[in-house]
Amino acid sequence: MTAYDELRKAPFNLDEPAILWVRDVYASLDVDDKIGQLFILIMIGTDEEEFKRIGTLKPGGVTRFFTPDLDFERRVISDLVSRSKVPPIISADLEGSRHSFAFGTPVLGQLGLAAVDDVEATERSSEILAREGRAMGVRWSFTPVIDINAAFRSPIVGTRSYGSDVDKIERHAVAHVRSLQRNGVAATAKHWPGEGYDDRDQHLVTTTNPLSVEAWKKTFGRLYKTLINEGVLAVMSGHISFPAYVRSKVPDADLEAFRPASVSRLLNVDLLRNELGFNGLIVSDATPMGGLSAWGHHTETMPDIIANGCDMILFSDAPEKDMAAVKAAVEDGRITSERLEAAVLRVLALKAHLKLFQSSDVLPEAAEARRLLAHPDNVAASREFIGRSPTLVKDVQGIFPLHPTKTKRVLLVDGGIIHPLIPQPLKFVLPELLEKEGFEVTIDRPDIVPSPDDFDLVVYALGDESLLVRGRIFVDWHRMGGGGLFKAMYRPWTNIPSIMISFGHPYHLYDAPRVPAYINAYSTMDSVQEAVVDCMLGRKPFVGVNPVDPFCGLEDAHF
Repeated sequence: MTAYDELRKAPFNLDEPAILWVRDVYASLDVDDKIGQLFILIMIGTDEEEFKRIGTLKPGGVTRFFTPDLDFERRVISDLVSRSKVPPIISADLEGSRHSFAFGTPVLGQLGLAAVDDVEATERSSEILAREGRAMGVRWSFTPVIDINAAFRSPIVGTRSYGSDVDKIERHAVAHVRSLQRNGVAATAKHWPGEGYDDRDQHLVTTTNPLSVEAWKKTFGRLYKTLINEGVLAVMSGHISFPAYVRSKVPDADLEAFRPASVSRLLNVDLLRNELGFNGLIVSDATPMGGLSAWGHHTETMPDIIANGCDMILFSDAPEKDMAAVKAAVEDGRITSERLEAAVLRVLALKAHLKLFQSSDVLPEAAEARRLLAHPDNVAASREFIGRSPTLVKDVQGIFPLHPTKTKRVLLVDGGIIHPLIPQPLKFVLPELLEKEGFEVTIDRPDIVPSPDDFDLVVYALGDESLLVRGRIFVDWHRMGGGGLFKAMYRPWTNIPSIMISFGHPYHLYDAPRVPAYINAYSTMDSVQEAVVDCMLGRKPFVGVNPVDPFCGLEDAHF
């Protein structure tokens, strides 16, 4: 059986014209071209000279973090495509929430959809993401996240997963993959071999999947096998170790048992390819992450990624040096010619499957893009799903529904909206929304000591969605109050009705177990804030269901 015979099988399922295109393109590539195809480089910001430099490196693909300027974005992508010998594949994290296009439809993230718990809502939301992504040239999404929300302190799984229940994750992940790929966008199951039981962040440290092999098979193994059977086109290999599996093969393994999956032949080839039968493309997680850089220097790990079973390398801080390191490994045999061929062919097969050899399938016409983006039908559908996501976790004092005649004077303790790619916190629209309803809203200041003589209600608004490079998410009382040591320790709810609303991380009751009313809303988008206000005022019911244990196992948090 030849390498091309493998490409005729699932998930690529290439027909003869597509196989012929792959053959012809592969035959036209020299060694430098082939190595370029193994890299997905990052395009962030607005420096067009830097983007041109990226294009000269002839990468197999790029990941774009889009600005709000639609015309600029289309010009940048169009220019990259026109300069490329082989059509690059444009990828993005189509995760919804704050990853939604600024010029597109606001779409719930995965945990918000898990709170809605309607597979049709997940399918429709994924369809919106796919169609709007295609309007911008995106043909590969690094979703769905199929990590399990098991460790509530984890700052990186949080709102990105479909929760903690394997059955629920499976239902929604299948819908997600099916809808993306039906609409011409390759899906990616991540983060192999499974994240969520280690409460650390692989952006900072190599994390560990601590499960036994048997427990893993019933959880992550089941999820990956289900998506492989569904035809998922890609898997992202994380900087996550799986010592139980390694030791099942190498009983005396010590440090080697904790090798990140991204550079582990045992995990990528033996387990994912041979045991689970995955025939699609394996891409590493982002290589600048601490989970890989703490393991080895990039001139060593870049060749190791390809040699140990990944077909593509995601991101590079020094692409010229990293490509040179891979080329040196090809020349000295650390990466065999067979391994290089297999990796490049899978990259080309993904492009052929997506029909990127047809120029119309790379970037649609501008008029068609404008028609698709933020289409009224999509906005209306997504808004309906968003309205069903806010989850009332508890209200032990019967504070809801709110009305300005009962609690007119509101003190808002604002934690700000924190996003890893935005240097300064964004502002909530919640104060303006409440004022429109007749409430008098005061934003907390260091000089304010909450008193029932001055306020009828205290509202805490927290905006930490899943974060990168922050080891923990917690209620930062000192920063929010801004009033020093003693104000940070003061809790007003013993004499003023108080509400805590998390527009992100669903586990803040761990730091505030006795707050009398608590809402999880899963996303900081303006449309989600609007939905929460509707629910708090009683115009709409709270119908979201907890996709995780928001009480963090604490009995007293229920009261």
